Amino acid sequence: MKTNVTIRVIAKGGKFLGADIGGAYVTIQNAQTGEILAEGRTSGGSGVVNLMDISINRTEFYPNTQASAFNTTLSLTEPCLIKVTATGPNGGLQSANTVTATQWIIPGKDLTGGNGLLLELPGLLVQVQSPPTHQNFGSVAAAKVDFQANVTMMCGCPIAPNTAWNPKLFEVGAMIYQLDTPKGNVYLETVKMTFSGETSQFTGSWTTPNYGFFEAVVYAYQASNGNSGMGKVTFFSAAPSA
Repeated sequence: MKTNVTIRVIAKGGKFLGADIGGAYVTIQNAQTGEILAEGRTSGGSGVVNLMDISINRTEFYPNTQASAFNTTLSLTEPCLIKVTATGPNGGLQSANTVTATQWIIPGKDLTGGNGLLLELPGLLVQVQSPPTHQNFGSVAAAKVDFQANVTMMCGCPIAPNTAWNPKLFEVGAMIYQLDTPKGNVYLETVKMTFSGETSQFTGSWTTPNYGFFEAVVYAYQASNGNSGMGKVTFFSAAPSA
């Protein structure tokens, strides 16, 4: 029997993952056999403009207007336990997360009411813009490294004053490691990054203590709900040849 299924993915503390951030990739499997029943990408918008201002109780659902979704029709002959996996955002795979849920589906009984099957995707999208990975600072022992990162919710919603995502709610920093020590990777320090005044932009700077190969793990953390995300780059400087 034909059974319609709707899957939606919403960012924890944010809005739906819409086409503007690449949506989320959804796979529906038979949880008992592993057979893939359907797969594809959510498409549509991030939801109504005032979604963050809407409070709902446990029996209500978010407005579906402009809400991104993956819609499919399954052919079932008997009740099926489906395993739904969503990975995203596709527009920021370096910070992507995956969520999974299972639910019994009854042939001919659509799973489309309310928000359909709604999956909440935790995390923060962190894109390191400076320095570019593998940047060579030349023969400079004390090289000044300027860090810049674009940080957003997983739905792509911007972090800025006078929004639901005030920069004061987020901690951003760069954890610095040296990679070429006799002990292997060694943590050096964490550089605080602050909101630059431009939407979603956080900056900081650091000076290398010596020549070497370094790694910066740029992270963002939202203490109010536990969201976190990270990006990673490497850079180096080499002593001049004798």
